[in-house]
Formats: sequence, C-alpha cells, structure tokens
Amino acid sequence: MFTAPPWEHRAPEETRVAFRRRLEGDARRDGFRALVERSADGAIAGFVTGWTTPAPFRTDRAYGKVLERLGAQQVEELLVGAFEIDELGVRLSARGTGLGRRLLSAAVGEQPRAWLLTWNQAHDTIAFYRRVGWREPPVRGPETDIVVFLAPDQVTG
Repeated sequence: MFTAPPWEHRAPEETRVAFRRRLEGDARRDGFRALVERSADGAIAGFVTGWTTPAPFRTDRAYGKVLERLGAQQVEELLVGAFEIDELGVRLSARGTGLGRRLLSAAVGEQPRAWLLTWNQAHDTIAFYRRVGWREPPVRGPETDIVVFLAPDQVTG
C-alpha cells in the first residue's frame, strides 16, 4: 500500500517497520481512531487512521508546509480541533470497490470538521479525494508539494 506509485522507490519492509513505529506513537494521540476492513480471506483490505488536530498546530513532518500553503488563520479555523485523517490505505485488489470511501466516511463519522493532506505528485490519490467529494481550501500562501483536502460537508469561511 505504501510502496505503490508514486511511492514505489520505498523499500517495503523498511516502510512497514517505520509505519508500525509511528502508529504506536500515534495511537496515544487525543481522539485517535483506526479502522480496518478485512477481505473474505482475512487479509487486511484497507485501513484508515486519524486523530484530533491539537493546538498549537504542529510544524514537524509536513505540517509546516500546510501552514505555509493555507496561512495561520485558515489553519486555526479549519484544521485545529478537526479530525485529521493521517493514513488511508487500500490494497490494490480492493480498489474500485468503494472501500476507500467507506473507510473515510466511517473515520470522519459525525465530525463537523475533518481534513487530510497528500503529496501533489500522488495524482490518483488526489483524483480519488476529489471524486468522493473532498475539496481543497483556498491557497493563501505559496504553493508547496502537498495538497490539503477538507471533508465534503465542511463549511469554509
């Protein structure tokens, strides 16, 4: 899941180990949620993880680029306190079945606000988020190599 294009340059085993380590820490975050769906044979078909975005807004990982792209006011209004989708993974054999859409919907649930980000070179991923109704808030700062999406029903100012 994490070594499909455009991430095919990643070593699968190293990627799994790094994800597991990160997930162990993420599970301690406020509002953390993880959902998994298995295929008929018991294999993981897809998963989603996320948590409530804390204040103050972080600047590690890609968060600094989010702040640059959206500006402090939009970050505060739209993202802080919202449910943040961190990872969505769907096995190749389960793509096109509606699983990704179901996982996103279940993770967000009744949250009034939710968001996620992806790399601007993940063209299929960006197309998927747009197709299922997630939309981009206005860019207030310089373009970066990430794209931010808001949940379909989230109201913007």
